[in-house]
Amino acid sequence: MTTTPTLSADAAADAKIAEQIEEFGDKLSLVRQSIGRVIFGQQQVVDQTLITLLAGGHGLLIGVPGLAKTRLVETLGTVFGLDDKRVQCTPDLMPADILGSEVLEENETGRRSFRFIPGPVFCQLLMADEINRASPRTQSALLQAMQERRVTVSGHPHDLPAPFHVLATQNPLEQEGTYPLPEAQLDRFLMEIDVGYPEVDAERQMLIETTGVQESRAKAVMNPQELMNVQHLVRRVPVGESVVETILAIVRNGRPESSELEEVRSQVAWGPGPRASQALMLAVRARALLDGRFAPSVDDVIALAHPVLKHRMALSFAARADGVTLDHIIAHLAAPYT
Repeated sequence: MTTTPTLSADAAADAKIAEQIEEFGDKLSLVRQSIGRVIFGQQQVVDQTLITLLAGGHGLLIGVPGLAKTRLVETLGTVFGLDDKRVQCTPDLMPADILGSEVLEENETGRRSFRFIPGPVFCQLLMADEINRASPRTQSALLQAMQERRVTVSGHPHDLPAPFHVLATQNPLEQEGTYPLPEAQLDRFLMEIDVGYPEVDAERQMLIETTGVQESRAKAVMNPQELMNVQHLVRRVPVGESVVETILAIVRNGRPESSELEEVRSQVAWGPGPRASQALMLAVRARALLDGRFAPSVDDVIALAHPVLKHRMALSFAARADGVTLDHIIAHLAAPYT
């Protein structure tokens, strides 16, 4: 007597999820088109950044100057209707310069009180440009904001706006005067996104479009509430057992203490923790939703293994001396499932 209503309720819930996936899939297609008017080529970079936002995470963009990283962040803010701000990180940047500070004010009656002045972190999309140039003290302040979605100033907590995302950039070439991000902060980034040079056709189109009298501009397609609705939907996208097992196998085999692969045991100093599994699970769900699919596949796991795991692993000194790269190790981890 009770089985049929339960089944029908489950079927209705699945149908509603499928309807929402189809609806938001169409909107996300328009988001891609709007971004494509401003960012030429770099489709993989755009998709991985979108996946990061849809999964509710933060992204670390690695690339040399001049590859439109800042423009991409500005465009994302426009397309999603987010309040975006930019911070140029320098060694003398203090935590208060990002978080905000309290100032002593005196009113007309002579009464004095402290007033909190919010810093640039009080936005929905923060671009931290060249984050590795910030001092460790400033990096740790940003770490709390990324992890807890709140900041503490003078002992008082202040909640950040929702949604809140950090897209940080890092120049892989110039390392003088920089402070490498500690492992704890790297682990807070959902993905490390490598930004390379554009293809020749994309660069040709960029030359024509950006050096004329008028430049194309992105248009708002979604609003912050719709983005949060998509983020909630991502967590409801069903995941098959084969995808779960593939994620577990790849992540656990990346740990030298328990890996079945001799290459990992001998060449990896430390491997990805459980947060890597969580990040990969969210990322494959978001990728499926971005493509308008109702469930992720093993191919999604393979496609996102590199950006999710690369900054959560480290090679041994001997492996680096032999010219081994993390890309090689991760490709070896994913090889049985390709």
